[in-house]
Amino acid sequence: MHELLTSGEMRAADARTIAAGTPGRVLMERAGRAVADAVSARHPVGTRVLILCGPGNNGGDGFVAARLLVTRGYRVEVALLGEREALKGDAALAAADWKGPVAAAAAARPDEARIIVDALFGAGLARELDGAARTLVEAVNGSGAHVVAVDIPSGIDGDSGAIRGTGVRAHETVTFARRKPGHLLLPGRLHCGHVRVADIGISDDVIAGLAIGTRANHPAWWRPQFPVPALDAHKYRRGHAVVISGGIAGTGAARLAARGALRAGAGLVTVASPPAALAVNAAQLTAVMVRPVDGADGLAAFLEDSRINALVIGPAAGVGPATRRMVETAAGRQRALVLDADALSSFAGDAEGLRGIAGAMGRSGVILTPHEGEFARIFKDQSDVVNAPSKLERARAAAAATGAVIVLKGPDTVIAAPDGRAAINENGTPWLATAGAGDVLAGIAAGLLAQAMPPFLAACAAVWLHAAAGERVGPGLIAEDLPEALPAVLRDLLAGIDE
Repeated sequence: MHELLTSGEMRAADARTIAAGTPGRVLMERAGRAVADAVSARHPVGTRVLILCGPGNNGGDGFVAARLLVTRGYRVEVALLGEREALKGDAALAAADWKGPVAAAAAARPDEARIIVDALFGAGLARELDGAARTLVEAVNGSGAHVVAVDIPSGIDGDSGAIRGTGVRAHETVTFARRKPGHLLLPGRLHCGHVRVADIGISDDVIAGLAIGTRANHPAWWRPQFPVPALDAHKYRRGHAVVISGGIAGTGAARLAARGALRAGAGLVTVASPPAALAVNAAQLTAVMVRPVDGADGLAAFLEDSRINALVIGPAAGVGPATRRMVETAAGRQRALVLDADALSSFAGDAEGLRGIAGAMGRSGVILTPHEGEFARIFKDQSDVVNAPSKLERARAAAAATGAVIVLKGPDTVIAAPDGRAAINENGTPWLATAGAGDVLAGIAAGLLAQAMPPFLAACAAVWLHAAAGERVGPGLIAEDLPEALPAVLRDLLAGIDE
């Protein structure tokens, strides 16, 4: 149930289900029943319910819910945005089955309702809300009523999560078959409340036949490839991750990344330190080893050890040619790479340079972990990337442009692979908005790469683990807490406790 359907994919799923013998009217009846059930589950019989219906199939779902709620003893009022005579197909049939009055939307009184069902527009909305629709949505938001949205809150783009002029702020949303990207991407996610997925008879086989490329990031689909040491494992089998340290004034970020890699399961972790910062790093580290490495030439010599199989470059490494040379050296030695922070900024305006890095890596893999500012700097000259219609599509375009796995960070982190696969993370916590948290994330990803987890899955797992650790620590979290929270998170993960 972790696939996320675009509006086009949802239409295709509907069409295939109808072609297989389930009439569209039956699908609408089931959708409306799911909405009625959501209202009945939370509110007592006799409560006043205002159902706002739109001009399409979303409105048809609303008419079905209205009819069913009346039979259950609720006081239901229906208002329609548009003309009843203009309804078509299944929506017209659903409206014909409703025997009560239908008010014009302009006459609706949202401020007098206890419950409002928003059945105005669904996930496929492709225009800005204005005029009467905008006025009605703003009245709903100011009403104080409990709002149940059908499919997605009206005004929210189901594919991008963008607000189309204005958007209903729902307390809960009932969607069908699968969630949509707009349920997880900001700002849409903030408008959805609790999202319920209703089974209306669209089978898993139909969904599988669509070859969906986007999922919610969840252990259920990457746990089978999560590295678990065998009984006869030893540290060298679990991989050796290296984190490149910055100069004496910027060593803490590398140590945070190294601790993340170690807690993520890498058998050995080394901080490669400039000689001038060696004493500072050595004084702070115990299980993590320290090695003097002086620039790109020193790194090349260090990488003669073939057991080193994953590197993190970027956290407080310094922006400029020296860091670029480090990246190029590691890529030339075909070591899996996580590039973060200063390494990304060292390629500002040079996405093609990053593509060359990924191309040199073969199957070893590169993960780039930019926040929005770093993303904008890297792709500032590529309008097709920065102007893609959603965060999801920007990450996908960046992955295609660079040949690397992209982790576009934020409250709705998106992970995208060059082959088009993508995942949207949903277990984030605002407590992660603290200095150094991103360094730990880079380290976790490298720790998983060191254990030979495939790059896209390693990135997805790292993002999820990082967020789960942040949620476990909660208020007062500082970056140093995150690696120490990982053992409990990993224990639950491997026991199958991840909800």
